Amino acid sequence: QVQLVESGGGLVQAGGSLRLSCAASQTIASIFVMGWYRQAPGKPRELVATIVSGGTTNYADSVKGRFTISRDNAKNTVSLQMNSLKIEDAAVYYCRIVDARGNNYWGQGTQVTVSS
Repeated sequence: QVQLVESGGGLVQAGGSLRLSCAASQTIASIFVMGWYRQAPGKPRELVATIVSGGTTNYADSVKGRFTISRDNAKNTVSLQMNSLKIEDAAVYYCRIVDARGNNYWGQGTQVTVSS
């Protein structure tokens, strides 16, 4: 059973930066898309950013220009560089990998807290 492990969450002041990383416990063949989602208390989980196998990225409007998603295909890792963090970015962040067969993997989540 493939597991995704996120790291890099924590407490940061508004305006600061964090880098999240997600690694798969074993090689996932034919990854289609890798992405980051987040869920704040009382709100539904929302897409933050995705990156497909060809490298095309997609971002939520709220994070465009501040967050950057990247992937290392050889290592089956996906990262999210978060700059200029805002109070409203605070949430539990989850990574997700979908392979070409439609298998869907989620990480356990990492907390990002942004203080004023």
